[in-house]
Parts: sequence; C-alpha cells; structure tokens
Amino acid sequence: MADGLAAVASGLRVLSGFFVDEGTLGDTLLRVAGLACEVTSADMAGITLLVDGEPATGVFTDAEAPQIDAAQYEMGDGPCLAAFRDQRVYRIDSTGAEDRWPAFARDAAAHGVTATLSVPLAARGEGVGALNLYSRTAAFSDDHVRQAEAFAAQAVIVLANAQVYWDARQLGENLRQAMRSRAVIDQAIGILMADGGRRPDEAFQLLVRTSQRENRRLRDVAGEIVARTSERRGPTVPG
Repeated sequence: MADGLAAVASGLRVLSGFFVDEGTLGDTLLRVAGLACEVTSADMAGITLLVDGEPATGVFTDAEAPQIDAAQYEMGDGPCLAAFRDQRVYRIDSTGAEDRWPAFARDAAAHGVTATLSVPLAARGEGVGALNLYSRTAAFSDDHVRQAEAFAAQAVIVLANAQVYWDARQLGENLRQAMRSRAVIDQAIGILMADGGRRPDEAFQLLVRTSQRENRRLRDVAGEIVARTSERRGPTVPG
C-alpha cells in the first residue's frame, strides 16, 4: 500500500507541474488519464464527459477505449455512466462473469479487457465526469480502488488550482473544442497508419509520446503532421 500511495503522490507532483491554460483542456485531461494508469497499473484509461448533453469518451490513452465505451453510451447504462451519475466507484472484477452490464462487458472482453474500474470526477461538489480504467491482465484490488479515488479527488483540485475550465456552466464549450481537436488527431493517426504500417493504438501512442517529449499540445503535433502531409501531396485538382 505504501508503494501505491507513493505512486499517487508522484502522479500528483507531475500533474501539478504541468502547465495548463484554457486552450489545453484536452491535453490536461489526457495527462490525468495517463497518470491514473501509472498509479493503478491499468493498461488504458478514458474519461467520460458530457458533450452537448451526451456522454462521450473525451480523452483516452488507447484508441480502443472509446470503442469499448460505445456500447454503454448506446444502451444508456454502464459502469462509467453509473459512476458519473451516482458519484460512486464501480468495479468489474471479471468481464467474463459480469451480469450488471452484459453488453458493455462483452465489448470489453472482445477487446481483451478482463477488469474495469470507474471512478467519479467531481469539482466544487458537482459531478463533471468519470475516470475509466481498464486492465487486460488482472482485477483491480481494494488498494487500487483507494489509490484511484485519492488520485481522482486530488487531481481535480490540482486542475482547479491551475485554473482549468472546470466550471460546469462553461465546460461544454471547452469540451466541444477538445472534441474538434480529435478530428485533427484522427487524421494524423490515419496518416501515421498509412505511412508506417502502424495499428491505430500504435499511431496514437506515437502522437502522445511526441507531445510529451516536445512539451507541445497533442492537437498541435497532429496538426503539423496533417499540414506537412497536405503540402507534400499538393493541391487536389478536380477531374
């Protein structure tokens, strides 16, 4: 447990030192998801948010996360939505034996996920989302639950202190901007897949590593790749 608490403290130190402004909400949330994986030894993570009144996986550390979440969004029920709605933690120890959310569990298992952990995110007493953690190897322990809760609670405070747009009345516009950035990121992923024969998750991780190494916004890295490719191909002449 001591190692787990040390991981939480280390993750919060990294997060508190990460420069944030209004234009980097998506990047900041991605950093939160990535650090949450480190804290809990999860294989991937996503954050469920409301965009234009509808739930969506706004950020994710693996391209498969939003695919897994799609089933619960279509059904209107699942552990991530329940964590958001009820403001409590929901854990699935085995997707192969889950009977509360069978559709979600089947989709998760089809992607190789064996266990999940959904933790609510709240700012100023109001729920703003849910942190969703996925494991391909083992169930999350009680210690992992405590570590994830501690990290989520403190991460929101760090974000608020860094003046991120966590005001629920204004969050929607920022999330829409984050979702628009995803269109550019998706284009860059397609380019990296075509040029290097990479899988979608490999292309996405390459973008993330470049963003972190160069301390640049993820969408800026993606935009540069898209612009460079457009220049190389030249204008398209109608036939």
